Amino acid sequence: MNAEESGAVLKRERVRDHILELIESLSPGDAIPSERSLCAALHVSRPTLRAAAGELVAAGLLVREHGRGMFVAPEKITQELISDHHAAVLPRASGTWSSRLLEFTTIAAGARVGRKLHVSPAADIVYVARLRLVDSAPMAIEHLHIPAALVPALTAEELEAGDLYEHLRDRHGVQVSEANQTIEPTVVSQAEARLLTIPHLSPALLFERLTSDTDKRPVEYVHSVYRGDRYRIVSRLSLGPAATHEPTPSTGHIPGIPPGALNEHTAIALTAHPAHRPTDPASRTSRS
Repeated sequence: MNAEESGAVLKRERVRDHILELIESLSPGDAIPSERSLCAALHVSRPTLRAAAGELVAAGLLVREHGRGMFVAPEKITQELISDHHAAVLPRASGTWSSRLLEFTTIAAGARVGRKLHVSPAADIVYVARLRLVDSAPMAIEHLHIPAALVPALTAEELEAGDLYEHLRDRHGVQVSEANQTIEPTVVSQAEARLLTIPHLSPALLFERLTSDTDKRPVEYVHSVYRGDRYRIVSRLSLGPAATHEPTPSTGHIPGIPPGALNEHTAIALTAHPAHRPTDPASRTSRS
């Protein structure tokens, strides 16, 4: 990727974070500022702004109304498959995973990322955009944010090869412990489609993850777009009385299970495991 394309990636990320910060400060149905005012405030071109806003429209966070502008979308319905007291342990992914750096720089955290990582908006963070490949085939685009103070000697080589969490542990003394992750459907933008070698507006999965270390300190915020044609997630639910997790309230709803099929004594346990297609050894759960 040349310098111009690399700069465009960082610009879109900056615009995206600014609009997300606006969304978080507003209520569903509220209008966001006009394209003209946003372009002036962020010092970016209208195509750059529209590309970033289009990604948020596709993700269901904004609604665009012709002739009126853009508005904060209605809140999404959230369904947790496991309680806060239990976590799904994911096995390592198969295939040979590698990365190609699209952007590697140090920038100010900004208000939104600063809140997530519990650092000042002016604090330095390492921002990394990388293309993730499995057996040399493009699989995902990741945008990573790590407090610079934690990784003063992080190298491009660590970001391109091997397991990032292993590098953090072995070379930087950062032992990751747990993460909160959300997964939503989306479609790819034109820029993402080019990098992933798939058609524009192809279905994809949007991952957002906040990782903490053994001291409960946030050490990484990342959002990623995974190809929908090559990637899937399978959940295994234990529904019988032998399940060891907490009972599901009778008023709750579990996706894919008819209402009333469970009683108040039925417990649900989730085990996530990688999906394996005979013709696609790479379609397994990701690792960093």
